[in-house]
Amino acid sequence: MKWKKPTNKPKSNKPQQERKRPAALKCGTRITPAEESGSGLARPKSAQQGKFYLPGAIINRLNFGSLPRALRFCLLALVTALLTSGLELAHIPAALLLGPMISAILLSLCEIRLKIDLRLFTAAQGIIGCMIGRAITPDILHEMTTDWPIFIGGVVSVIIAAAIIGYILAKKQILPGTTAIWGSAPGGASVMVLMAESYGADIRLVAVMQYLRVVLVALAGALLAHFVTPAAAPVIAASFPPFSPGGFLITLFIAFGGAFGARYILRIPAGGLLLPFILTAILQNTGLFFPILPPWLLAIFYMIIGWNIGLRFTRAICLHALALIPVLLLSTLSLMAICGIFAVILSYVAKVDLLTAYLATSPGGADSISIIAASTNVNMPFVMSYQSVRLLLVTLTGPFIATSMAKYLRKKIPQPADRQG
Repeated sequence: MKWKKPTNKPKSNKPQQERKRPAALKCGTRITPAEESGSGLARPKSAQQGKFYLPGAIINRLNFGSLPRALRFCLLALVTALLTSGLELAHIPAALLLGPMISAILLSLCEIRLKIDLRLFTAAQGIIGCMIGRAITPDILHEMTTDWPIFIGGVVSVIIAAAIIGYILAKKQILPGTTAIWGSAPGGASVMVLMAESYGADIRLVAVMQYLRVVLVALAGALLAHFVTPAAAPVIAASFPPFSPGGFLITLFIAFGGAFGARYILRIPAGGLLLPFILTAILQNTGLFFPILPPWLLAIFYMIIGWNIGLRFTRAICLHALALIPVLLLSTLSLMAICGIFAVILSYVAKVDLLTAYLATSPGGADSISIIAASTNVNMPFVMSYQSVRLLLVTLTGPFIATSMAKYLRKKIPQPADRQG
């Protein structure tokens, strides 16, 4: 046996293999197998496959995207029917809007991957516009003309408050680039999202801010209506009342013709809602025509409006905005709180009940507010006149204000490419 020289080497103080903890994962970042192997951290199997990883989220295991499209729509309809029925049994106002909206949000997070066709949403806006126009009576027109300083002052106050919140968020660089300016604009969500892209804002965060506010305002309005006042007679109380077929067809022509004409021919911002509203109000108050809107028709288009809002909250967008959710919630709730203060003042000055004043000053979509107002015992003409003035002023001035502030702040803050949201 040959003797071998010992080959013992002095042990190194360094560990055999350094394992560096990876930098904090940003929302929406995919974890690759390479990052997984060198991290020294245990990850679920879904993360090893490169899927989105959300700590503690069971919802990642639910994915309906592989189902046939027809089956996904059937699933959405089933969940909507069950949830809406539950809300109706609980006597929650605007259940026909909230049920579809909440159902769409839940299933959208489960990758249901559905989208409401723009033409269908435009048709829904036309029907809602006719419903709002039908609420405008000679009395409300008189109220608007006599109390116009109250309406203008209240609406301008909301616009200024939203602009200040957006300016602070952008100036402090809490949100990337000019995202805060467009996301805080009180109205015209789709218009603001489209314009935001041309100014370098993160349109995913803008969309989340805009539609998060719509959802929160709708939920707050419905809950406040539920606890403050007894619910009015449900909109669908008589599902299939008799009506004139000729008058019904004329109503559809006004709703759909006005909505599609405003969007695709005249290209009026928010025209899908505004033009049918104006036409209906004029025809009704001149005695030329009284629109016919059966409850079952309203229920269908309430559902479309709710789905259109809820399906925008996809898993990818929510993961992208996850780290900023506290900021988004704080800014949205701050604007709602400021509007609540304005509502108290408006209630005292205009001598209306607090719920009416709150719904009037709410910075959320006019279509959802009108649905809530129609299902509660509030002064609906006052609410709709105030919301109509707000919608007109925001549509006319909102893009100008946001554009001016965005141009100013782009000289003061880093470009969005320098920071990631």
